[in-house]
This record gives sequence, C-alpha cells and structure tokens, in this order.
Amino acid sequence: MTNDRRLRTVDLARLAGLSTQQIRNYEDAGVLPPAGRTEAGYRVFGEAHRLALLTYRGLRKGYGPVTATQIMRAVHEGDVPGALALVDAAHAALHEERVSLRAASEALEALAGQEPEAPSRSGGGLRIGEVAALIGVRTSALRVWEAAGLLAPGRERGTRYRVYGPADVRDARVVRTLRRSHYLFDHIRPVLEGLRREGSSEALMEAVAARGHFLTARTRAMLAGAGALHAYLEETAAR
Repeated sequence: MTNDRRLRTVDLARLAGLSTQQIRNYEDAGVLPPAGRTEAGYRVFGEAHRLALLTYRGLRKGYGPVTATQIMRAVHEGDVPGALALVDAAHAALHEERVSLRAASEALEALAGQEPEAPSRSGGGLRIGEVAALIGVRTSALRVWEAAGLLAPGRERGTRYRVYGPADVRDARVVRTLRRSHYLFDHIRPVLEGLRREGSSEALMEAVAARGHFLTARTRAMLAGAGALHAYLEETAAR
C-alpha cells in the first residue's frame, strides 16, 4: 500500500466530509489505525487512514455503526479472525431473521381464508379440549405452547379453566402450522407478536413484505461492505 500522502486531521476530514473531531473520535475508537505525530504532537494521517475510513463507511451501511466499529478495531488490533467472526455473526443473525420472516409468510398463507371465528359458548370462549379438537392437536401440546409463552388464554372466574377467544384460537393455529414445518419456538414467537401488533393477517402481510424488502437491501449492503473489508485486508497484508 502506498503511503506517500501526508494528511493533517483537517485534510482527512475534508476528504471525507467530516469534522476534525469525528476524525479524532474514529482514531480513538479504532476505526482508523493509529496516526503518526509531528514533533509538535499534531496527528499525521496517510493513504492507509483514508482507505480505512472508506472501508468503515462501506461496512456501516450494512452492519451498522456499532458492529462496523468493532470490526475495524479488531483489524487494527491485529485480530483478523475476530473481525471475521463479527462478520459471520452479523450474517447469521440476518439469516435467523429471514427464517422468522419465512415462518410468518408460511403462517399467513396457511391462515388465508381460514380464520373463522371460534364457536361461541356460554362461557364466552372455548376450553382447552375444544380448541385441541378444533385444530387437531393434543391438549398437552397447547399447554406446552402456553408454557413457552406462545399462547396466553384467559381464565374463567371461579373454575380457572382456560378460555380461548378467537385470537387465541388463531394463535394456536399459527403455532400448529409452523411446528408441523419444524420451526423453533424462537421463530414462531415473532410471528405471533406481529399478528398481535398489526391486528390482522392483512396488516402483518404488508409488514412482512416491507421487512423482506429491507432485508434484501441490507444483504446487498452487507455484501458490499464485506467486499470493501476484503480489499482493505488485502491492501493491509501487502504493506
């Protein structure tokens, strides 16, 4: 890597469109490699610092400022495996979010046109045995799902029997559908939270579609950032 350019803090700041204080902060945080110093104690930057700043910016778009900073700091501390582990972890987290999103899509497809109101009864809802028979599972399954925090049926006064309203039956259908597709509870929970937050399958479907577009854009940004990091590592190794 050529390092024939001597840049003052203000020079690097102008090149990057940043303030001089931001440049100092980036060096202190490890985003930039340590700067040299003049005899008077002023920082001296070079091409290596300009490339580090460009790499950080590329990473930040996909990985966010916190992870991007951690990655660059690890690189400048000589811990390249640690930096790459951070990259791996970010991609793994994105994959998990995609799995949950796919679970939501499958649940919505299964529920489309199949969300009839639960039959009413004098008690204002269905008991556990009736729900189990309605959706085709054992009562023990419903209890396990409740213990896992996926279902939260009400209770009758006095008897304390579980009472499932229409939304509870819908949630039980979602859990049954996704468990049959071998989704983990951690993937099912966001689907139920989305249904309760959005209020309807249609609203959640719109939210899922928007989230899918966001994840696609983020994946592309992460790929670009990883490419910038790879190029920076190659340049660093060639010094």
